[in-house]
Amino acid sequence: MDFEQIMMELLINAGEARSHAMSAIQFARKREWQQADQALQASVEAAKGAHRIQTQLIGADEGTGKVPVTLIMVHAQDHLMNAMLCRDLAEEIVLLRKEAFGGLEARG
Repeated sequence: MDFEQIMMELLINAGEARSHAMSAIQFARKREWQQADQALQASVEAAKGAHRIQTQLIGADEGTGKVPVTLIMVHAQDHLMNAMLCRDLAEEIVLLRKEAFGGLEARG
């Protein structure tokens, strides 16, 4: 297991998830609802990639400390958690803007 490469992949996916979430907010500000929704979906997909890596690390560790906890790992985990929070908030912000400006499609 190339620990450094794994951490970089986790960081890249988490950063991409956060970036897409922030783009969704910017699209919603411009009332570009379809692009906002696409950016949110891209954020979800990037977060899934990061989460898969995190799950692999947890599995490799087996709860016994087999995976070393380094500063870069803590940093990567911090990025992932911030990205997930950012996405959750972006979803709410987009929804609120849609409600305020009539961007909600009829739901059946």
